[in-house]
Amino acid sequence: MFTNKERQRQRTGRYGSSRDDYLQELVTEFQKTANEDSKRNIVAHLANFAYDPFNYEFFRKLHIIDLFLDCLTEPCPKMVEYGVAGLCNCCPDPANSTIIVRNDGIPLIIACVSSSSGKTKSV
Repeated sequence: MFTNKERQRQRTGRYGSSRDDYLQELVTEFQKTANEDSKRNIVAHLANFAYDPFNYEFFRKLHIIDLFLDCLTEPCPKMVEYGVAGLCNCCPDPANSTIIVRNDGIPLIIACVSSSSGKTKSV
């Protein structure tokens, strides 16, 4: 379900984190943790947020699209899968797709989805 500022305000409550703050917390946790399971869970969570246009500005500000692109070269297939999912979810936005193209994301994505098994593979 897509959100908007009013719905987000209602869901956040008086003492909750704003979406911007929450996404920043996820990115910071991703950068600080050495636990690969935690990293995978964070990327999966971010990929789920990537479908909603409400989050696109935050994604650009926090460089989450770059994080997804970085995941495409990880040795862990799940990390690659979640990175591709995040990119697919946010690429309908022209500004996001421009970031993907400018950062050489298209060849990376093609390499990931060109596996003979039909699943993603790391490049």
